[in-house]
Amino acid sequence: MDFNRLILFGALGMVLMLLWQSWQEYVAEKNPVTQSSSLGQLSNTTATSAQVPTEGVPQTPKGSQDSNSSVSQQDAVPLTQSLPGGSRVIVETDLIKAEIDTNGGDLRRFELLDYPVSLDEMDIPFTLLNDVGADLFIIQGGLLGAEHDSPNHHTLFKAPTNNVRLAPGDDSVSVDLDWESKEGVRYTKTFTFYRDSYFVDVSFTINNQSGKDWVGYQYEQILRTEVAEPSTGIGFLGRLPSYKGGAIFTPEDKYQKIDFDDMFDANLAKPTSSGWVAMLQHYFVGALLPEAGPSYEFYSNVIQRDSAPRYLIGYKTTQPTVIASGDSGALSGRIFVGPKETQRLIEADNKLELTVDYGWLTPVSSPLFWVMTYIHNVVKNWGVAIILLTLLVKLVFFPLSAASYKSMARMKKMQPRMKTLKERFGDDKQKFQQAMMEIYKKEKINPLGGCLPILIQIPVFIALYWVLLESVELRQAPFMLWIKDLSLQDPYYVLPILMGASMFGQQLLNPAPMDPMQQKIMMALPLVFTVFFLWFPSGLVLYWLVNNVLSIGQQWFITRKIEAADTTT
Repeated sequence: MDFNRLILFGALGMVLMLLWQSWQEYVAEKNPVTQSSSLGQLSNTTATSAQVPTEGVPQTPKGSQDSNSSVSQQDAVPLTQSLPGGSRVIVETDLIKAEIDTNGGDLRRFELLDYPVSLDEMDIPFTLLNDVGADLFIIQGGLLGAEHDSPNHHTLFKAPTNNVRLAPGDDSVSVDLDWESKEGVRYTKTFTFYRDSYFVDVSFTINNQSGKDWVGYQYEQILRTEVAEPSTGIGFLGRLPSYKGGAIFTPEDKYQKIDFDDMFDANLAKPTSSGWVAMLQHYFVGALLPEAGPSYEFYSNVIQRDSAPRYLIGYKTTQPTVIASGDSGALSGRIFVGPKETQRLIEADNKLELTVDYGWLTPVSSPLFWVMTYIHNVVKNWGVAIILLTLLVKLVFFPLSAASYKSMARMKKMQPRMKTLKERFGDDKQKFQQAMMEIYKKEKINPLGGCLPILIQIPVFIALYWVLLESVELRQAPFMLWIKDLSLQDPYYVLPILMGASMFGQQLLNPAPMDPMQQKIMMALPLVFTVFFLWFPSGLVLYWLVNNVLSIGQQWFITRKIEAADTTT
């Protein structure tokens, strides 16, 4: 196999890989989860019941007797309707605006004040948690009492205030929700929000005045619906791969994705001593982090399976907490709701940074992002950081690239002789190959000399591709002039056209394939890549453009050097 054919197959393989990934997203968009719109279902949701609603409440761990352990569908609500609610407590800090509903003490809405919806709507913050409409994403929690009535995410709490704001100079602010059972057990659910943080602590304080021991468990869960996101381009070319679904981390099995299909096929039941459970989407994550110490079970469940499924993933304690009569005790955990800012997640020291999913090339992608972040801290521009990172990568691989370009330069020099051989042997490919190899041997040319450097660099290129695609730091990050957001496509298609032109210029420096069909395909590749990159994020296109320009410069320099050496000899 000659070198040009290797380049051809490699380029076609990359195109097919990217097309396949985009096609998978396109198919998902064309087959969204069916959404229920029948208002007639409301008649089934408003039925009164003397029992506390138990829809979506996990079962109490085995060995206890809990009257609220069964799962009922009686309180299901069509996804086109708002979830049942009470009054709202609004919490504001320097980074977020949250809404807590007294019905269940759910975290129903979470706005990220530093992340606008878009560049055209800079005054509207991005909403990560939402409890209205088809696209539901909320965090619920409660207690499972073995012998007492305990508050779950259907319980109606009382709130002493409706608005809470982090005061200047304060590092945190708290919200207390109260509920008392008929047996005389008083419960307080407390949310604590912090300055410059997307972490929220949640705890249940139990004041047992019932006359007998309180025995119970805690659970926290995320409710999410699967709704296809709108396309950002034309057809499936406008869809870029990005995981949306559940994930867990345990010390035993490390990071695992639990997608919606997995949850629908079977309920998760994973015992563990620590870790976290989360719902991921592009750039953002909602995660539940149990308190270190007790044993837990990570679980999943699906409610309303037959019409507009709702997916639950969460954790529950499996060791009972016992509070004697007359005493008080507490159960607590931590929540993270926010952007997947790598440095912030690393500082949390709980492996939550794994939610920034670079795929199987994470060991390569993570160092690349670290270097790019360091550069950005100096130059304060992510576009410039991409350019300088690309330059550093090219410098690191310069010795290997030089070997590749030297091989191509010598092969290009031999093109006239190869053409003569082709004419001499005509259609006898075997004799042509033998004669060509003899010339390569005589001239000390390794036809595969340029293969190894390219093969070694391919993982680096793909790893950097995922860094640029997954990093929230590049969301709405401007570069210069007309590029206002490196995570979006070039609005005027300047970068893709320049990238295609650079590919064409690079081909002019390479030895032309002897096969006419290969020549036509190679000439068409710049056009194919240009069309394909029209809808890519401009940060990715900038990387490819700079890489091509640097490659052209390296190849031109080495070719001139070889030609000068041949002239002097």
